[in-house]
Amino acid sequence: MSEDAEQPETVRTRPWRGRTVSLTPIEPDDAELVQHWRADPVAAHEIGIWPGSLHELRERIERWTDDRSRDDFLVLLPDGTPAGHVALFDEDIADGTAAAYLLLAPEHRGRGHAVDALAALTDLAFGELPMQRVEAVTHTDNDAALAVLAAAGFVQEGVRRSACLHRGRRYDSALLSLLREEWEAQTRPRSWEHV
Repeated sequence: MSEDAEQPETVRTRPWRGRTVSLTPIEPDDAELVQHWRADPVAAHEIGIWPGSLHELRERIERWTDDRSRDDFLVLLPDGTPAGHVALFDEDIADGTAAAYLLLAPEHRGRGHAVDALAALTDLAFGELPMQRVEAVTHTDNDAALAVLAAAGFVQEGVRRSACLHRGRRYDSALLSLLREEWEAQTRPRSWEHV
C-alpha cells in the first residue's frame, strides 16, 4: 500500500447502546474534542468548568483510562458522530455508589440524546456494576439539566446552598439520585436490548 493511500478509519467499540446513541470508551486522542465542548459558554457556566490546557486534559484522560473508580465514554450518534462525554465516576463498589456526569456538544442538545446517554450509563451502573445509588449535581437554575435528569429517572434530594463559585457569583447546587429499585421499575428497553 502506498503512503498516500487513505488508512481505514478505526471503528470504535460501542459496548453500551441507547435508543438514539451509543457509548464508546473515551481515548486520550478525544481530548481536543472534549476541550472544545468544555469551551462552550453554556457548558462552562452550567457545569462550572473551563477548557484549560489541551495537554493537561489529555493527561487527565490518560489517567481516567487507568482509574478503576470511573468509566468515561464518548456519546456517539448512529452515524458515529461524537455528540458528548458521559461518565460514571467516584465509583465505590463497597458502598455501591457512583456519580454521573454528562456534557453534550451544543449542536446536539435538545434532541433527547442526553436522556438516552444517561439511560445507557445507568444501565451500566445497575445492570453490570453492583451500584445501589447514582447521584448527579447541577446548579439549581440549570433547568435543562434538571429536566434531563428527571426524564432519566433521577429524583431531587436536596439543595447544597452556595456550593459553587462561578464568575464571581455563588450558586446553589441541586443533588439528585437514582436508586437501584427506581432503575429496576423503569419500563424502557435496557442497553443490552438495543441492537
